[in-house]
Amino acid sequence: MGTLMKRYLNVSLIIKITIALFLGVIVGLIFGEDANVLAPFGDLLIRLLQFIIIPLILFTLIVGVNQTRLGNLGRMGGKVFLYYVVTSALALIVGLIVATVMGPGEGITQQTNETIEANEHPGIASVLLNIVPSNIVTAFTEMNLLGIIFMAVTFGIAISALRSSDEHRVLGDHIYKVVDGMNEATFQIMNIILQYVPIGIFAIIAKTVGNQGLDTILSLGNMVAVLYIALFVQIGIYIVLMLLFKVKPGQFFAQARTPMITAFVTQSSSGTLPVTLNAASKLGISKSLYGFSLPLGATINMDGAAIRIAVSAVFAANYTDTTLSLANMVAIVVVGTLASIGTAGVPGAGLVMIATVFAQVGLPIEVVALLASIDALVGMGATALNVTGDLVGTTLISKTEDNEKEPVSS
Repeated sequence: MGTLMKRYLNVSLIIKITIALFLGVIVGLIFGEDANVLAPFGDLLIRLLQFIIIPLILFTLIVGVNQTRLGNLGRMGGKVFLYYVVTSALALIVGLIVATVMGPGEGITQQTNETIEANEHPGIASVLLNIVPSNIVTAFTEMNLLGIIFMAVTFGIAISALRSSDEHRVLGDHIYKVVDGMNEATFQIMNIILQYVPIGIFAIIAKTVGNQGLDTILSLGNMVAVLYIALFVQIGIYIVLMLLFKVKPGQFFAQARTPMITAFVTQSSSGTLPVTLNAASKLGISKSLYGFSLPLGATINMDGAAIRIAVSAVFAANYTDTTLSLANMVAIVVVGTLASIGTAGVPGAGLVMIATVFAQVGLPIEVVALLASIDALVGMGATALNVTGDLVGTTLISKTEDNEKEPVSS
């Protein structure tokens, strides 16, 4: 048993995940809904990832703040936010263009009487206010990532101030050492959790394929195909950006593929965060940057979700024989960008976001119920792109920060 475990641990994580993916598909196709018996193993993976999210964000950010100047932190924050807003809008435009050219939904005559609730989007003001939690404990229990980020940065700055003062320097150093130790302990726990990831992925894929089957894929195959084409176009844009910033795509995707696959299977940007942070560390990005940008990205940067909104809007228009005007498309880009900010990075949130955008631009909400039948299929790809966009942005910003430092060191 011990020898078998050693062999398992020595195998590359990406190889184990790839094998788990193929086995999951095979088991799901063979056993169908009976594969639901494996669901607890997948649920355990989701719980383990969620379990480690808060300490990862909290300790990584506090340590990161204490490893950089406050001026640098403000500069990085501005770059991160600008990148996320711009790429989300760009993703919507890509989705609209690809979907308009390929025309998903044309010729489909299915009817649905189901409805889905469309919540009114709270608006940018509410999202910004949500950054400051009214209760620290509530921020933790409700997994308010923006609130946790705010708290971590605030305490990080306070500890940095203590370490810089003559009167409280010793106290500040002691607090920092404790937090740094907790940060290292958290990464040790995360390394253990990563070894369970292939098992959880196998279970989730088997359950998903078993429940969805091939009928759903074939019935709305055009919609699914168009969405994935748009996702790959966006990845192509990422590659162009990486080349412009002198980032080697091969080296990037060697580390990014694990969080991409994990996000694909779990359909949760937030749940994948521990794996994404680990990938950023292996890419040589500083903790002070990725500890801030990746948790923030898991909350507000939704490039995959933005493409999903755009393709779904064109699908709904074609399905109901409605013409989308230029004004409608501009509205989809603006409303879709705002809707993606603060949307929960968890499975199922995409449908609510699509319904919200449909309500704002006058598209029939009933079509969302039809799209719900392929929610898992499109959600997987969209979430994988969400996580990829976070990691690409962090990598590019890291390059610009390196350039900022060059004159100082010379």
